[in-house]
Amino acid sequence: MTPLDQTFALEIFEGPLDLLLYLIRKDEIDINDIPIQRITEQYLKYLGLMRMLDLDVAGDFLAMAATLMQIKSRLLLPPEERAEEEEEEDDPRWELVRQLLEYKRFKDAADSLHNLGKEQEMVFPRGGEKLPPPALAETPLGTVSIFELLDAFSEVVARAEKGQLAELEADPFSLEDGRARILNRVAGSEPVDFLSLFETGEPVTRIVVVFLALLELIRTKFVQVIQQIHFGEIMIRRLAAVPEES
Repeated sequence: MTPLDQTFALEIFEGPLDLLLYLIRKDEIDINDIPIQRITEQYLKYLGLMRMLDLDVAGDFLAMAATLMQIKSRLLLPPEERAEEEEEEDDPRWELVRQLLEYKRFKDAADSLHNLGKEQEMVFPRGGEKLPPPALAETPLGTVSIFELLDAFSEVVARAEKGQLAELEADPFSLEDGRARILNRVAGSEPVDFLSLFETGEPVTRIVVVFLALLELIRTKFVQVIQQIHFGEIMIRRLAAVPEES
């Protein structure tokens, strides 16, 4: 549990199929031959991170976890024991593969349309009125997947836990403190490295608070997360137009 009184909803998360596609792409797995044991373990790790952050995990994520566990258990059965229930389907992974392939087709098509729209925004008719530059993308995480952020967060936590004993006292560091730290570090014109948001040797509870503050700043468009390449270094920058504080 986090040392916070509020619960964060997964507004900026995509669905469980997005997480599975992310894991498949990250490990360069053949989508038609999913290593279900490894994928299930990784998927449950992400669910554990969401719970650690006290995020309001959508039911679809939990339902997919149950599906993966069921497929895993069926694959562990000897072939003769599962022959009767799989008369029409030899491989229990097939239905999941079918869903992933269908979802990937729609997602790729949506990405293509989005990219065409971005290209069109840069085209101006000859002699036409000069328009202001297009607004920043509405996607809360910019070009970075939330799952890549969770990867980076888990690495910071693992590194911190190696040198720490169990924490006996509550940490007074608040969400507002985390927010102030991040905004201070991205005050310049250049993006800063994700890891620079965290102090060496600080308690895990504080790391959690800073990460939650980052998610909130992304959601409210105070900061943007960027990457040069997928799975590359994660950078944070303050947006040019910062909303007025209420």
